[in-house]
Amino acid sequence: MTKKHTILTAINSKYIHSNLAVYCLRAYAKPYIDEVEIAEYTINQQVDDILMSLYQKHPDILCFSCYIWNIEYIERVIREIHKLLPDVPIWLGGPEVSYDSREVLRRLPQVTGVMKGEGEVTFLEVLDHYHGKRDDLSKIPGLTYRNEDEIVETPWRPVMDLSKVPFVYEHIEDFEHKIIYYESSRGCPFSCSYCLSSIDKCLRFRNLSLVKKELQFFLDHKVPQVKFVDRTFNCRHDHAMEIWRYIKEHDNGITNFHFEVAADVLKDDEIELISDMRPGLIQLEIGVQSTNIDTITEIHRKMDFKKVADIVTRINAGHNIHQHLDLIAGLPYEDLESFKQSFQDVYEVHPEQLQLGFLKVLKGSYMEKQKENYGLVYKDTPPYEVLYTKWLPYEDVLVLKKVEEMVEVYYNSSQFSNTLRLLEKEFDTAFALYDTLARFYEEKGYDKVSHSRIARFEILYEFIQTITAEENLVLYKELLTYDLYLRENVKKRPDFAGDYTLQKDELRYINEEILLKDERLAYFGQKNMRKFSHMEQFDHAVNEDFKETKTILLFDYQNRDPLTNQATVYPITMNLIKNQ
Repeated sequence: MTKKHTILTAINSKYIHSNLAVYCLRAYAKPYIDEVEIAEYTINQQVDDILMSLYQKHPDILCFSCYIWNIEYIERVIREIHKLLPDVPIWLGGPEVSYDSREVLRRLPQVTGVMKGEGEVTFLEVLDHYHGKRDDLSKIPGLTYRNEDEIVETPWRPVMDLSKVPFVYEHIEDFEHKIIYYESSRGCPFSCSYCLSSIDKCLRFRNLSLVKKELQFFLDHKVPQVKFVDRTFNCRHDHAMEIWRYIKEHDNGITNFHFEVAADVLKDDEIELISDMRPGLIQLEIGVQSTNIDTITEIHRKMDFKKVADIVTRINAGHNIHQHLDLIAGLPYEDLESFKQSFQDVYEVHPEQLQLGFLKVLKGSYMEKQKENYGLVYKDTPPYEVLYTKWLPYEDVLVLKKVEEMVEVYYNSSQFSNTLRLLEKEFDTAFALYDTLARFYEEKGYDKVSHSRIARFEILYEFIQTITAEENLVLYKELLTYDLYLRENVKKRPDFAGDYTLQKDELRYINEEILLKDERLAYFGQKNMRKFSHMEQFDHAVNEDFKETKTILLFDYQNRDPLTNQATVYPITMNLIKNQ
């Protein structure tokens, strides 16, 4: 039997990403695994470089994994590679081509066919066809393909048993410096109108004995992060509990696990279990989308935000789990004032990250079918992002775009947390703070320039000067200085920080007479260890844990908070220094 060199091409958005789908396809096509090669690239590479690479691989069959973020790039590659390899069949698969496959073939005459939906079995049977084991593509479910001048579409394939998908990470060394994606379930119990998961109603779970064995593999190899791609990880209580319990009991002190969950269906025993985990062992992504009840009802989403807020607050109290909450702008019945309220509701529960996203109108989704009713206008090009709705004009979308940038820079970075806590009190709402800051950036032209981290601090101080009383500035300077040193032992101090607050003789006395004589802090008094810490004197209470004025704080950069990456901070007793 003649071998067919098949290339599964994955074009990722970043180098650190990997494409789980193509690895699953290759692993499932076990009879041909030695003939199937995975070629991973990124959208940041030159098209010419990818053309050269694919051409030099001399494929007999060329396949592309298509998503909303790479489809435009892939189409450019296809149009050119077909000129170089005119006799090589080109197949596409993935969510971005599955639901309008006929249109894809009309738009791209270079393409042989599309594998729709779940692809493992379909890919294997297509390879069977090219190896002469199947003479008729029309008998393979899940295809739309070109037969001379005719486009033929076969029925969608029934979903498969997830436990039959092979584990793809045996050669974990191939994924060094990459995010590891893992699925323990497919499908989703919810029917959110903006999401393609709502189309696949069949929720399936991987056998837990397999899951535990595979998780142990990651733990044994000390993988930095495993990101579960399950759409709603905790939709089945016993499944989630078994996995979380296993992760907790086998924690290696290094690996972090990321889960997307529905917070309002978390049960007390789940919360109790995860609240007792090592800080940084797991992180949770929670899709709120909106707190407007009319919006939630219209998008077919089930959520009790009061319950979400209570649960997020309970989890936050343990300070051991990073929580990432999402909002989506552009949903039905959500105007600017409604979105401001959604923003405020989520902001007040203080997640580690608040992601402000914009509606993507996906092909095949219920949202796309309702676009006329919603006055929903969106971009023709991927990722099909909302431009405006009958509730949210484009002018208001621009307001939210600018607020999104400020939230990302100042809130989500965790670099300004103590300063923001005071700054929020200068405004009626948190949204007003970020909106005003965004307008300040625009007025000064700062929105058109890329800024260093230090420059972001300096701009924030410049902004603070415009909105607060003169007598408050000394405290703000100290808060900014405190936030700055929490993350980095900067050598060149920004202007607002002023001259260094401790003299050489004071530092010498602290190191030799206080640190070296304190069993807890002696490590920092050693000369060769001082470069891993910083000491700063503050005249105001810069943190709720250090309420005293005239405090010297020691920042330990070798021990950081796993949630915020902030240095551990120790107060130095001032009385001992005064009595020197």
